[in-house]
Amino acid sequence: MAAPGENLRINADRLWDSLMEMAKIGPGVAGGNNRQTLTDADSEGRKLFQKWCEEAGMTMGVDTMGNMFMTRPGTDPNALPVYMGSHLDTQPTGGKYDGVLGVLGALEAVRSMNDLGIKTRHPIVIANWTNEEGTRFAPAMLASGVFAGVHTQDWAYDREDAEGKTFGDELKRIGWVGDEEVGARKDKMHAMFELHIEQGPILEAEGKDIGVVTHSQGLSWTQVTVTGKDSHTGSTPMPMRKNAGLGMARILELVDEIAWSHKPHAVGAAGHIDVYPNSRNVIPGKVVFTVDFRSPDLAVIQDMEKRLKEGAKKICDDMGLGVEFEKVGGFDPVTFDEGCVTAVRNAAERLGYSHRNIISGAGHDACWINKVAPTAMIMCPCVDGLSHNEAEEITRDWAKAGADVLFHAVVETAEIVE
Repeated sequence: MAAPGENLRINADRLWDSLMEMAKIGPGVAGGNNRQTLTDADSEGRKLFQKWCEEAGMTMGVDTMGNMFMTRPGTDPNALPVYMGSHLDTQPTGGKYDGVLGVLGALEAVRSMNDLGIKTRHPIVIANWTNEEGTRFAPAMLASGVFAGVHTQDWAYDREDAEGKTFGDELKRIGWVGDEEVGARKDKMHAMFELHIEQGPILEAEGKDIGVVTHSQGLSWTQVTVTGKDSHTGSTPMPMRKNAGLGMARILELVDEIAWSHKPHAVGAAGHIDVYPNSRNVIPGKVVFTVDFRSPDLAVIQDMEKRLKEGAKKICDDMGLGVEFEKVGGFDPVTFDEGCVTAVRNAAERLGYSHRNIISGAGHDACWINKVAPTAMIMCPCVDGLSHNEAEEITRDWAKAGADVLFHAVVETAEIVE
């Protein structure tokens, strides 16, 4: 099979216009987006994506987790589909590109195939995976995890947001419960490619156009609950306080110390913190926070988890505080498929884009799909490596380069029919 010619490129202006149009749905307060999963804005974004895909001649399937699958037929009815895509949901203060570039870059690849009259032997499917971010319903990559058999659907449906609303109820409320059995497609995938912004500073700092993602860091989310006793900040003597907030502070120092002990690749912090009763003149009686540890080495993650539990328990015992731990998310380090990774690298070289191998520091739907189908990722730079922030930014040229490489890798894998 001949590789696609280097003259085959996507329409950069059309891709950029689509990104800007989608960004109008669920606008943030500082130029980004707040299109959290299973909100009305999420539903509106899905409908726009559906409209665009159907205009491009694709047909839609939706499974019982709300995952959207838009299909462009191939010439061989027995050939397994090649998938591409990412997610349309955002963080509460998210940017316009995280996840969205992978979905709309995939749409642009299909539009460009149509423009160029390209036919492929394998069907091509664009996926929009539900609740990748995990900010409203933990854990992250929830629906792709159910699809891959990592979680059960019943368990996922019971996940609650901060207001006690369940995933299942909200999915039904916005009208995106599909009729496909979740995971029914997992044994019928030829390959999967996900385009994403790097969410880190390496590609921009080194002047590289493309990150060829060979691995993804493993992730561990442990929710820690520290309990003390609510009391008045002014009238409670220092020796008589049971300050859950102080206990958390000491545990977070421990988290930082543990991560530094495994430098340079391990990281750790707490991003989600709830303090109760969260009043200016009340010593916190309870805090709930999630410790996020990551490393490309599973043994390191396991060591960090162990040291967190042992160290936090000692801190709380010494302070007369209670402590509980719950593993609320995580996955082992991922090695992406060598054949798919080679297709990405070859595409970048064929197109003349500078590139380097890279390890993803964030979790992505591709990490779960890699368990059931050959999978790889493509990354483009983002300004200052900033993501999960409304100031997240990429250039039109970076978006074009990433989508060009996705286009070539997918067309080559799906096999052009002359």
